[in-house]
Amino acid sequence: MRADRLMAILLLLQQREQVTAAEVARELEVSERTARRDLDALAVAGVPVYSMQGRGGGWRLVGGARTDLSGLTANEARALFLVAGPASATTPDVKAALRKLVQALPEPFRVQADAAASSLLVDPERWGSSRIEHRPPRLLDELQDAVIRGVQVRLRYVDRKGSESERTVHPLGIVAKGPTWYLVADTEVGRRTFRIDRVSAVEPTDDPVHRPDDFDLAESWQEIADEVDHKRSPLEIEAVCAPDGIGLLRMVLGDRLDVGGSTTDGRIEVVIRGPNEYALAGELAGLVEWLEVTGPPGVRDRLASIGNELVERYG
Repeated sequence: MRADRLMAILLLLQQREQVTAAEVARELEVSERTARRDLDALAVAGVPVYSMQGRGGGWRLVGGARTDLSGLTANEARALFLVAGPASATTPDVKAALRKLVQALPEPFRVQADAAASSLLVDPERWGSSRIEHRPPRLLDELQDAVIRGVQVRLRYVDRKGSESERTVHPLGIVAKGPTWYLVADTEVGRRTFRIDRVSAVEPTDDPVHRPDDFDLAESWQEIADEVDHKRSPLEIEAVCAPDGIGLLRMVLGDRLDVGGSTTDGRIEVVIRGPNEYALAGELAGLVEWLEVTGPPGVRDRLASIGNELVERYG
């Protein structure tokens, strides 16, 4: 939704010699604070917009009232219009606004901007997998609006056990992890994440969000993701692997594998994470040709047991 506003502001600047934050706020039905923040965001993003202070001041585009956005470089124009392409997850309104904006570009940039908008396609399905349509959760727009406007919301939420609760939260940001969307919010018991597809009702309040000055959504999400990964894979085992098996281990284990240095016999030290000894032993039993688990003893014992059962059944 913020991208919609930024495009709308850019078009306003195209049409008028000068705009004030108050005028932008009235046009877009947002607060003056939000309007000023969006105008600043345009400048930070490299759009040639500047502010004039004092009476009669406001915001202008470099070049005058009806600029052709000549401040944009060819690379910047291409990058901007990649947003409108088929690989984009933006809304149809954003894509429509960007395509209209093509007409405001200098003539040499228009062809490349059009080409950029249709140059990239992302097919998220793997070969051989069934096609599943992932639709945004029902209340995503309402929660995104609360984040942007900076207002608290009363949230009705159903946890993974099916228990429903209601609470007031301070929305700080929204994250898409694969096909799943999460709300990052502060609550009376600390920072929490909520799966948006489990939110059954959202009621915005007039109370402002208390947003920590040092809050950064990317950093906060990384901390959350690391904590989840640790809970899902709390056990670490140590092993050595033949060099030609490292590629297979990376393919099978992904980011649960840490590769270390070489041993005196030429093998590679590795650390592997998993949920428990039973699951890890079962997962690694088929890699015995390349891998030797050195600890802990429980995993080695379980691997030996699996080997004995295989010999008894198939020997």
